[in-house]
Amino acid sequence: MQYANKWALLPFLIFIVLFIGTGIISGDFTAMPLNVAVLIACFFAFLMNRKETLANKVEVFTKGAGNSNVMLMVVIFVLAGAFSNVAKGMGAVDSTVNMGLSFVPPSLLIVGLFIIGCFISLSMGTSMGTVVALAPIGVGIAQSTDIPMALAMATVVGGAMFGDNLSIISDTTIAAVRTQGTEMRDKFKVNFFIVLPAAILTAIILYVLTMNGSADALKAGEYSLIEVLPYLVVLITALAGLNVMLVLIIGIVLSGVIGLMNGSYTFLSFIKAIGEGMISMEDIAIIAVLISGLVALIQYNGGLQYLLEAITRRVKTKKGAEAGIASLVSVIDIATVNNTIAILMAGPLAKTIADEYEVDKRKSASLLDIFASVWQGLLPYSPQLLAAAGIAGISTVGMWQAYSIYPILMGVMAVIAIVIGYPKLKK
Repeated sequence: MQYANKWALLPFLIFIVLFIGTGIISGDFTAMPLNVAVLIACFFAFLMNRKETLANKVEVFTKGAGNSNVMLMVVIFVLAGAFSNVAKGMGAVDSTVNMGLSFVPPSLLIVGLFIIGCFISLSMGTSMGTVVALAPIGVGIAQSTDIPMALAMATVVGGAMFGDNLSIISDTTIAAVRTQGTEMRDKFKVNFFIVLPAAILTAIILYVLTMNGSADALKAGEYSLIEVLPYLVVLITALAGLNVMLVLIIGIVLSGVIGLMNGSYTFLSFIKAIGEGMISMEDIAIIAVLISGLVALIQYNGGLQYLLEAITRRVKTKKGAEAGIASLVSVIDIATVNNTIAILMAGPLAKTIADEYEVDKRKSASLLDIFASVWQGLLPYSPQLLAAAGIAGISTVGMWQAYSIYPILMGVMAVIAIVIGYPKLKK
């Protein structure tokens, strides 16, 4: 049995202190690049365990960083980035937004904004991309109605977190699935059944909050059903069980063909869009590799064993194990304000806990993704809230104090799912 060593966790602590400390001192939680913070933590991990040779530590690090799961994750990351960028450049995002607005009556503008946000984030796989695309629409709705600006922006963030948590091309879903060893569509189904009640309740609450308000007609721009098609094809083929790499390649090619047909792309600009999309995921891919190597060193030095023993001392049941997984990823996400990083860090330990207490890997992957997304939609210093507030010219405080409806309900439903053992899963 591997020995437990609490001091092996020091690089994790250094990473968190660097990130939070720099954010507090500078007043900007994006001031410290995550890849630099992880690299410094890796440096400290190499300095530990003086009994081992540097060559042996390097071998442990590189094997952890380059294992097949991590490399597959990186490939999926860059393909997802390419698809997202090509589809956006072809006009898919604008068409989706305008199509949604065309079918939404004035009395349901805020509910429609949430639903459109859910679909766009589910299609794009990025909460930040959804916030940037939809926040100006939300500002327009608030300015042309008596709907509070904070409510409109919180609604945009809620819709963004719905898809970020579910989308098969989201980096959080990719990380959760790969660390737990399950399949995209299986995780999607379990995750969907947990968060669907939260989405429905959110839509109802938003309707009640705005049902007596006055609303001017908000003009929607032109849209094309053909331009929305790649999102639908990717979603349907992924749920049908097609290999996710093949799904993304189909999405890229289909988006490119449509872009060539509607004049959005020439052949060379299409190729360039693929490259730019891949590069946009370069940072998270590098971070994933570095964190995987860091986790391997910490595990080798006994840090994960210490954490496992500390958590399992308080865990006696399967439900307790699920609560432990939820708590673990929550704490890391609150500290790092990055749900993908939180999942990558918590994933290996969550897998060990899930295996020991027979938690279904589909459930453990869902809990990792849900609770990381909950805090991203709630923390007033999260990038999603900061981006929405910046576009609207308001404070994030008003958004999370009164209107962070969906993230709260998502967390409540996930807690209920743990308590009652929902959904019931067949092996």
